[in-house]
Amino acid sequence: MIDFPRMRSALGSIINSKDIILGKKNILVSISKRQRLIASVIILSVGLFLSEHFFGKTVIYTTIVIALLSNVFLYLSLKEDLKGNMPIQIFILPFFFSLAFGFFYFLIPARFLTRVLTTGLYAVGLYSLFLSQNIFIVSSIRTIALLSSARIVSFVLTILSYFFLANIVFSLHLLIVPTSLLIFTFSWFLVIHSLWTYTLEKTLYPWILWALAISLCLFEASFMLWFWPSNPTVIALFLTGFFYAVVGLSHVWVDKRLFKGVLWEYVWVGAIVLFVLVAFTNWGQ
Repeated sequence: MIDFPRMRSALGSIINSKDIILGKKNILVSISKRQRLIASVIILSVGLFLSEHFFGKTVIYTTIVIALLSNVFLYLSLKEDLKGNMPIQIFILPFFFSLAFGFFYFLIPARFLTRVLTTGLYAVGLYSLFLSQNIFIVSSIRTIALLSSARIVSFVLTILSYFFLANIVFSLHLLIVPTSLLIFTFSWFLVIHSLWTYTLEKTLYPWILWALAISLCLFEASFMLWFWPSNPTVIALFLTGFFYAVVGLSHVWVDKRLFKGVLWEYVWVGAIVLFVLVAFTNWGQ
């Protein structure tokens, strides 16, 4: 049964809401932050899906444009919270997440259902990422209960982005120097963002050397893996496991939770990815 008194009350509150601004020539209806985020995700997801079907060889450029637009839409969605409090770190992961998914399309079968599922995964991940960045911005001002969940979501999406990017780089079969430099470049940015989620400091300077040290370790690992007789996916999986271990240990150290049990968890992860690398190596090459 329809509750007419409640409906009239709801309609009255909407009509009297400050969200509806009457002008002389038009009516401007402002939308909420969550609605802006949802609209941004829909636009970017549709753009990513269409770019793979209609733009042909220019898909590389359209993917870069979509990655840049991810930051533009994030800024427009959170601009009220970013006034006087805009750390550039929040724009790192959305850019690389979109870039990773855009380029990863080249490595999956060119089937309609596969593309739809991948686009759906991108949309869910991007929306979760946008919400996490919003939580980080608010947490830099005041403490909220969702911070721990946002860190977990952000780190999972960072790991996924890193795997996609590493897989793409090694699939290109470039020379050793360009391959290692590309690994070093996106490693440094993703490490900076991942460390920032646990410190929430506006400035980059306290963590630049730390990020450089970790990125240098990943650079050296990629340098050696270039010679390793295995396929790009297995190499990317090992490198991602290495990234997970060193960055995860950095998280627990910053959070002052570096205990023996936690340390052994990361040791086991390293042992598993090393086993996978050795097991799927083509020793006959």
